[in-house]
Parts: sequence; structure tokens; C-alpha cells
Amino acid sequence: MNKTYMAKPGEIQRKWYILDATDKPLGRLAAEAARILRGKHRPQFTPHVDTGDHVIVINAEKVILTGNKLKKKKYIRHSGYPGGLKVTGYDELLARRPELAVRKAIVGMLPHNRLGARMAKKLRVYRGENHPHQAQKPEVWSM
Repeated sequence: MNKTYMAKPGEIQRKWYILDATDKPLGRLAAEAARILRGKHRPQFTPHVDTGDHVIVINAEKVILTGNKLKKKKYIRHSGYPGGLKVTGYDELLARRPELAVRKAIVGMLPHNRLGARMAKKLRVYRGENHPHQAQKPEVWSM
């Protein structure tokens, strides 16, 4: 009888991948990035171990929202004080802080626990083409 292989944290060889967000729908980009961060693209995927790779998202300001979402979708946060609800439209959010919009979409597709928090630390999002991770020799991930 064969045993199911379970990856151990010390056995994982992590790689670095670049995802270019130029003219990509936000949700499709986020789903692919979450898949890489989680490690589901590997044959050694183990649900309870962080088997994912590092992801660098470039050109975050060039991501697109389809349909009427640019006007209707809202970014909502709360300061914690009474009456402290802050609501921002995604048109304004993508103009001011596109990195936040992309990061929130990706992290929202990861597990919402300590394992997901560890996976989210391997995500880097940059507004333009440049990133400071050339020394890691990242590979371009084609979508």
C-alpha cells in the first residue's frame, strides 16, 4: 500500500516568480497569484504546510476591473471609533494606491489563519516595472 506524501517545511525549495498585471483583470491576477503563494502549482502541495513560492506583482496601476466595478465596487474600512467608517470607490483607490487594491484581492483568496498570514508575507506588489528583487533571479510567470 502506498502512503500519501506530505511535504515537510524543511524540504521545500522556494522560487521567485514575477506576474505582470498589465491589462489583466484584477480577480484573475489575484487567483493566479494566490495559487502560486499557496503552492497548488506544485506536485508536493500539502494543505497544512506552506509549500508556496514568492510572488512579485509589477505594474499594479495597469490592472483592470471589468464591467461597472470601477464605479460600483467600494473599499470599506473602519477606524474603530464611533462613526469611523471610511468608504472609498475603487476608481479612487486604483488611482491613489493600486498596490493596496491588488494586495487585498490576493490576500483575500488565501486561507484566513496563521498559515495564510505566512503565505501573504511572500507577496510583493509594485506600482511600476521596477522592483528591488533582481538578486533572487525571479522567473516570469505566464498567465
